[in-house]
Amino acid sequence: MMGTRRKSEAVARFEERRRREREAPRLRERVPNLASLRFDIVEAHGATQSEPKHARIIMVDTSPALFTLSCADRSCRDGGHEITTAVMRGLLDGHGHFTIDQRCEGTVGSAACGRDMHVEVTATFREP
Repeated sequence: MMGTRRKSEAVARFEERRRREREAPRLRERVPNLASLRFDIVEAHGATQSEPKHARIIMVDTSPALFTLSCADRSCRDGGHEITTAVMRGLLDGHGHFTIDQRCEGTVGSAACGRDMHVEVTATFREP
């Protein structure tokens, strides 16, 4: 019973994320001169790095202007990292490289999750 409830909650979260992505403006519309976008992501818990660094390449021509990253802790409830505002601010200001640091606000059991996410954003722009 518990596994079924968790699965249905996960399905509901996935469907909600997909709905938000469909309704969001396209990245190409918001930042027309953007050529490429890459996130290098590291998650840590406390002083120890808990996840290896990984990269996410964003498909500029088709992606929504919506950037939400899941918490890497599978036990985390209602967590994740909403970085849309920070990413769009950096891109619209024309920054080719910037970083975002954010703490997960979800919960693990009755305690705060507290995982830290460090994202290095690298963007290239076309000449206007």
